Amino acid sequence: MTDPETPSTAASAAAKPPRVVVLGVGNTLMADEGVGVRCVDELEREGKLPAWARPVDGGTSTHELLEDLEDLDLLIILDAVASGSPAGTVLRLEGAEIPSAFSNKLSPHQHGINDLLATLTLLGRSPKRVVLIGVEPHQLSLSLDLSPLVASRVPEMKDRVLQELERFAR
Repeated sequence: MTDPETPSTAASAAAKPPRVVVLGVGNTLMADEGVGVRCVDELEREGKLPAWARPVDGGTSTHELLEDLEDLDLLIILDAVASGSPAGTVLRLEGAEIPSAFSNKLSPHQHGINDLLATLTLLGRSPKRVVLIGVEPHQLSLSLDLSPLVASRVPEMKDRVLQELERFAR
């Protein structure tokens, strides 16, 4: 079994550490809209991420992230996503599926994510792999707290991030 601390995929071929970012985005002032930021903060605070995976709190300032996301081997985005599914549904999208996930925008930062990914592609610097782990929000009103329903899904979101990182490390 491969040690998740030493990914064999990118590191062995290029003899350099992989470039992996776990990006939490959202507005923490708007209840469930901030779930991505809350999730990445918890992963960092709990020390669950491997040393080669860098947590980034993107908040709503996606345009400022261009340099952080250039030429990554893996980008995992955590966010609230309006997919039309029941509130609290956790979903995983990859690659070309991601722009459509942000077509039902909850806030302006989601438009920024699509623009950011498109800019990275235009520059020839896009991540090799992009995965979105999202949750259908329940409450989108002025509040610093996640709704109890969405808060109960944060452990599943964190587990899915760790599963993605483990798959990448093989």
